[in-house]
Amino acid sequence: MIRIDDRFYSLAEVEALTAAHAEQARLSDRPGARFAVCFTNTIDWLALFFAIRAAGGSLLPLHPSTPLDAARRLAREAGCHALYHNSLTAEEIAPSPASPEPGQLLQMSSGTTGAPKRIARSWAEIDREIESYVGFFTDPVGMTPVIACPTTHSYGLICGLLVGLRRGAEPVILDTTNPKFLLKALRSIERPLLYSSPVILHTLARLLPEGERIHAAMTSGTLLPEPWFERIRERTVHMFQQYGCSEAGCIAINPDMAASAELGRVLPHHRLSTGTADAPAEIVLSGPDGVIHTRDLGYLRDDGVLMFVSRLDDTINVAGLNVYPQEVEDVAMALPGVTDAVAFRRTDRFAGERVALLFSAAAEVTDRALRDWCRDNLAAHQQPGELIRTDALPRMANGKISRRDVAARYAEAAS
Repeated sequence: MIRIDDRFYSLAEVEALTAAHAEQARLSDRPGARFAVCFTNTIDWLALFFAIRAAGGSLLPLHPSTPLDAARRLAREAGCHALYHNSLTAEEIAPSPASPEPGQLLQMSSGTTGAPKRIARSWAEIDREIESYVGFFTDPVGMTPVIACPTTHSYGLICGLLVGLRRGAEPVILDTTNPKFLLKALRSIERPLLYSSPVILHTLARLLPEGERIHAAMTSGTLLPEPWFERIRERTVHMFQQYGCSEAGCIAINPDMAASAELGRVLPHHRLSTGTADAPAEIVLSGPDGVIHTRDLGYLRDDGVLMFVSRLDDTINVAGLNVYPQEVEDVAMALPGVTDAVAFRRTDRFAGERVALLFSAAAEVTDRALRDWCRDNLAAHQQPGELIRTDALPRMANGKISRRDVAARYAEAAS
């Protein structure tokens, strides 16, 4: 049923572990409660996940590296009643509910304000997403899901593991981000479909020997810089991309990427509105539970493909003209020797805002060379007014960078 690294667990073994975990965790004593769960052992985490879901409880998955004090804080912020932290003995967080509550998958998101908020999706909603995903996206049939990302995140948990199980596949979970181990594992699996972060996919593409290709890869979480996309696409037979948000799950899937900004076609259970190529607008979802504002700027192409333009919060307004950071980053990273880049806003007394660029590059790339390159390839209002060089950009494991955090971190460079 599931392989974790080199250990295979049959359906009977998973069911037995699930039943044993439910009994030892005394889930029947807390009907309809909210649980935070953090285990370093993947099979223990998954067995308790299946047990809580079967019992109709609510669950906040926590990354396995989360320290106990941080897990307690997150559990409190999510309104959980109990915490399981590498133990099937619950730690009390709050009194159990007076009456059972509907079971939900819980996530904590900082949103655009930085204040944490709880996002809750019912198990019925998760099931609806899985059925829509499986029915709409049929290309992976016959492929083996290889999940090299946390199963405590909805990308690995829902789209990798649960979708794979729904297809009748036997998912492989790899508890390592060591690229050489990942390549070895991929070579041992017939028709693997790799779920991983853009950073890992880019690293694997660079390590692959000439002539060798990954059978299939799924990217999610953040838009690939165009130079990264080109390298990964060249080294991948099937290149997929999915787009979504915490509140709605997966929104769109691209079964054959031709450009990084092509998010794909919208899953049939969603109703979506956005702009046009001439007038991009926020991507907004509407459904039985209300309206979800993604804060992403995009448009629907004439062929029905959803296109990404920018995060609304990241758009830089230079003297009344919009600058989309991805365009600046793609141009900068197209200069040979530039290895990574992120564009962000600075305040400007004359233009209101201006573009700053944080970048990493080989020693032979000078600031002057990068500035001349940008001048030759960008409009005047798009050109970085400030270049900041660093050894490595502060990318998270999923490849994302918070431009707000970068702007705050490098505020001193403006003075």
